[in-house]
Amino acid sequence: MNHILFASLVYQSRLNSRPAKIVSELLIEAEQIKNADKKGLSWSKKNYPGGYTSYGSMDQLHQLSSTFEKLRKEIDGHVVQFVSQLEMDISSKALQMNSCWLNIMPKGTSHSLHLHPLSVISGSFYVEVPENSSGIKFEDPRLMNFMASPPRKKTARLQNQNFFEIKPSAGDLILFESWMKHEVPRNKSNKNRISISFNYDWVKK
Repeated sequence: MNHILFASLVYQSRLNSRPAKIVSELLIEAEQIKNADKKGLSWSKKNYPGGYTSYGSMDQLHQLSSTFEKLRKEIDGHVVQFVSQLEMDISSKALQMNSCWLNIMPKGTSHSLHLHPLSVISGSFYVEVPENSSGIKFEDPRLMNFMASPPRKKTARLQNQNFFEIKPSAGDLILFESWMKHEVPRNKSNKNRISISFNYDWVKK
């Protein structure tokens, strides 16, 4: 008998209601935010070469914009589903969106391997994902302990791969546990790749 142990679950879904409408609204607002966010443009120049993110300037967009707040309400329901699938022993209201920011990645821009410390659930909603643009790539969290372990076959089953890249479409939502290391490879498209990232924290009362 084989046992599949220590599974890492990544959640991918469409929004429950009219994702195309939210995408069109976010596309307009994303450009407005970028043009107005002088501090964010300056921060991105130093920390996000080639691209723009509001992470260093406006990281609570769900509290500043009705459009982003509408998105937050949509995401809340999916987070409840994901937490249920993970069988976390917390109530459905224990997790709350604490941060939410915009990412615009022109051609050649990438985001190196990282995680989201001190949060529980993180994720991204995809506003624009042009053909040939990058997905989101996850690393096996056990990789640092694979001493003297041979490489996996290119045809290995998903659960045996060391890395896996998900290619989302505009309107897709991806959720994962915040400790999972992930990256965004270089955007090879001539068009912008636009996403909204966020963290949910455990609010203990």
